[in-house]
Amino acid sequence: QLQLAEAGGGLVQPGGSLRLSCVASGGNLEYYALAWYRQVPGKGRELVKTITNVGNTVYTAASVRGRFNISRDNAKKTLYLEMTSLNPEDTGVYYCHVQMGMTPYWGQGTQVTVSA
Repeated sequence: QLQLAEAGGGLVQPGGSLRLSCVASGGNLEYYALAWYRQVPGKGRELVKTITNVGNTVYTAASVRGRFNISRDNAKKTLYLEMTSLNPEDTGVYYCHVQMGMTPYWGQGTQVTVSA
């Protein structure tokens, strides 16, 4: 059974940076596109960025364009989200996601809080 585990969230001041990671176990992500989502209280889950199986960014939310970068290391079964120039609107729980056929997989999420 595939499991995803996010890490790297925390409290950061506006203008700061964080690097999130998502490690897979129990399965191989090598052939699948991956994505980062985020959710803020009272809102639905928002797609942030997606990446193809070979490392090409496919989608970037307008709100993070020029500030966030997605990457992956298939050998380490790890997905990354490098976040810079963070602002309070980036606060939320960040989730990694993979769709394998009809089955979506999500991690438990990691909290990012941007506050002075």
